[in-house]
Amino acid sequence: MIKVILSDRTYENDIHPLVKAFYPRKEVVITDKDIPKESDISDFIRMDFDKNKISIFADIEGKQYQAATDGPDPVTEKAAYKNALKRLLYKTLSKLSKKELPWGTLTGIRPTKLVYEMLDKGMDEETIYAIMEKEYLCSREKTDLSIDIADRERRLLHKMDYKNGYSLYIGIPFCPSTCLYCSFPSFSAERFAGRIEAYLDALEKEIRYGATCFPDKKLVCVYLGGGTPTSLSAGQLDRLLGLVKKQFDFTHVMEFCVEAGRPDSINKEKLEVLKKWGVNRISINPQSMQQKTLDLIGRRHTVEQVEEAFAMARKIGFDNINMDIIIGLPGETPEDVEDTLKKIGKLNPDSLTVHTLAIKRAARLNAEKESFYNLQPVDVPIMLELSMEFARKNDYHPYYLYRQKNMADNLENIGYARDGKEGLYNILIMEEKQTILALGAGALSKFVFYDENRIERVDNVKNLNDYIERIDEMIARKQEFLANNPQLLKSK
Repeated sequence: MIKVILSDRTYENDIHPLVKAFYPRKEVVITDKDIPKESDISDFIRMDFDKNKISIFADIEGKQYQAATDGPDPVTEKAAYKNALKRLLYKTLSKLSKKELPWGTLTGIRPTKLVYEMLDKGMDEETIYAIMEKEYLCSREKTDLSIDIADRERRLLHKMDYKNGYSLYIGIPFCPSTCLYCSFPSFSAERFAGRIEAYLDALEKEIRYGATCFPDKKLVCVYLGGGTPTSLSAGQLDRLLGLVKKQFDFTHVMEFCVEAGRPDSINKEKLEVLKKWGVNRISINPQSMQQKTLDLIGRRHTVEQVEEAFAMARKIGFDNINMDIIIGLPGETPEDVEDTLKKIGKLNPDSLTVHTLAIKRAARLNAEKESFYNLQPVDVPIMLELSMEFARKNDYHPYYLYRQKNMADNLENIGYARDGKEGLYNILIMEEKQTILALGAGALSKFVFYDENRIERVDNVKNLNDYIERIDEMIARKQEFLANNPQLLKSK
């Protein structure tokens, strides 16, 4: 365990993930209480924040380091002060651990958003490189990647009138089984089969309300996620998609995407329902094409089922299919990832999303971590490089990127696509450029105030039964928010 003692806990959410990035296998505890003299705690960091000075003393694994830096005014220059303390902490931990992080001090989930905003301000690339290196200690390689992605995102978003539009997210919180690494609110479609119709009844009520929210705005993207939407029966999917198409104006919709993520939830009848209602993008997600890994992580499908589901979707006429893989899964090696990519290459999807494993607190992989201690992934950066090389050789271009806490080797998730096959909703949600109206259990609506450069969030409860029983309250939350912010209803 590493104990981090702060004179001011204002910055603990910035400090905790950075310490964890350097020492991923250690528990990190933040406190404002000093260590008692009789304590047996040997690993600790003490940081003091004064108006004009930031100081640090660290004692980790028998190594000590002490440093200080002048700080800008924490009141008038909050962002600069926070960046200064993170740089000081980074340099201290780098010195002690003899490690460097490719993203430097950046621990947020949207590093490309910084670069996007710099490009929007007209900064040239060399200025951006200088800022990313000096302010955030970011490697040139990751800055290069961020510029490439942000530039592609800007070109795609400038083709749509995103400020006068909105997108729709509908959450289906059911899955065939819960994966070892998953922390999303999802419920077994088998165990909760008796509650699915009640859920759809409540969701229908929210959908009918949602269709009235923005009468003067264009609907741009519709995304059904979860969970696994194709956990529903063909009849239930038909009911849901038919309702959405009837209630919302699809005149300007550029992308209608459904996560058909689990191959064991896909059949011909369901795919035909998706096609019938105009779904033009789906995602079939193996996560790995190694059977031993699929069995370990609880996917309950075979490699052959992935191949069969993909071929079936192509035969029915889907010409925009994404596939997801995860690198850093328990027990996998670079050779396993290379084989997975080879098998995916034969299927030839239109886009590929490469996730780096992030072990969330609520996931079974974290709760039972002792059971998987001897299955730690090795050489995850090599796996990432293999996926990048695969993308380059197969004409896939990176188009969106995000990061999460506790990611293996402090890396990133990257979406690759062939030209014209990019997931537009993914860009909108990551760069927070457009209002997202989110419906369903666990859904989080994001309302963008362009003139004020701020975002407000309105969430739904995650629990299935709570959502069903409190659906009127979920609707009332949005009604009240929009009534208090009528400027959101108007086109620019």
